[in-house]
Amino acid sequence: MTSMRVLSVGTDGSRESMDAADWAAREALRHGLPLRLVHAGSSGHRTAPPPLDVDLPRRAVLDRTALQLSYVHPALPILARRRPQPPVSALLDAATDSEALVLGSRGFTGYAGFLVGPVALAVTARAPRPVVLVRAGALPQDERTAEGRFRPVVVGIDVASPADDILGYAFETAALREAPLHALHTWVLPPLDSGVPGGAPSGDAARRESLGRRALSDALRAWRAKYPEVEVSERLLYGTPGHHLLKASTGASLTVIGRRADALRLGGTAHSVVHHATSPVAVVPHS
Repeated sequence: MTSMRVLSVGTDGSRESMDAADWAAREALRHGLPLRLVHAGSSGHRTAPPPLDVDLPRRAVLDRTALQLSYVHPALPILARRRPQPPVSALLDAATDSEALVLGSRGFTGYAGFLVGPVALAVTARAPRPVVLVRAGALPQDERTAEGRFRPVVVGIDVASPADDILGYAFETAALREAPLHALHTWVLPPLDSGVPGGAPSGDAARRESLGRRALSDALRAWRAKYPEVEVSERLLYGTPGHHLLKASTGASLTVIGRRADALRLGGTAHSVVHHATSPVAVVPHS
């Protein structure tokens, strides 16, 4: 494992992977990191859509991608690595020594959401580092408002077990973009015939809302102090997290969600968000 900090992106020569590589190049520049292109898959095994030039040798796919990115981002150090492994294994290996791994979706321009393939889903569910899924057809201007400022970074928070890995990633990303951070937590009333932990009576909406608002502020307090330059909006919303995260993603430059590092598949909320969000989605593993 290399000790050099890099941002990695999976590429196979397809338009989807080029969109992801361009997003990753901009992100690498913001972080001051080299960009590593990872081309995976053995010669007899294909699980992704065919590349643009089917007969192009694998090495040429990397060289062409690197050349195209270098024209657009001349200051960016670009590394190219071919891994003769099945895609999931190769991308998981690449993720272990990356600040983050960026993957493209199988969506298409004009479709409001992702069409995430099995390789991207498997890697996202098992990678030890954050994985960012970039919608096909995503453009640099999609990240910004009409005035040129970055759109908000949206992060979903479970106040019952707030994870520093998720909050740290979200705050750093917002700070590098000079973007506002919208921190979302959702709540619902328990069934009328069940008690509420902590002594709140069943159906006591006002008390549950107050407790949730206080817990959200508590979870963010230390990170607000660490990143005082980040404009933070605390949003306590009634309903399910998937619904509100998808709604918030329509105006976001990035949506950040978490997943348990010891799970081998995405939970229901994460699965919904990575399939249907309109912004890029960062999935951050946490304990």
